[in-house]
Amino acid sequence: MKKSLFLLIAICLAGTFIAIRSVHADWAYKFVVNEGKAYIISDIRVEPEQVDSIIGEVTKYSDFEDTYSGNFSNHFPEGTKYYNIKDVNTNEAIAIKLNDGSYIKANYQGEYAGGASFEWANILWSTAGLFMLVIVTFFVIKKKK
Repeated sequence: MKKSLFLLIAICLAGTFIAIRSVHADWAYKFVVNEGKAYIISDIRVEPEQVDSIIGEVTKYSDFEDTYSGNFSNHFPEGTKYYNIKDVNTNEAIAIKLNDGSYIKANYQGEYAGGASFEWANILWSTAGLFMLVIVTFFVIKKKK
């Protein structure tokens, strides 16, 4: 009985390490990331004549709280285009093309804290959880013999 309880606790603990990165987000605001810069979505429309050249697009969408690399958004789907706004520096704002063909302004917030280093951290946490599960299983099986 004790061995079964110990094994169950170990499996739950290992599962916690693995599932820790699968938390559904309640983001504080809608945003996009372009070339490592984070922009908060505003309600301000940008007139088509103010829109200049394309500078990027959403390459990763997720509403799960985590950190991602690339041109990420927690609101817009993959493929959504980002544009320069004429006479506005990208360190101030960019325009985002909406599905209906109109544009909305996104204001620069700062450098995005996510990226590949955080993805490696998630991999390490998952690996640690799996390793712990294997070790505990090994000891339980060894004790049964």
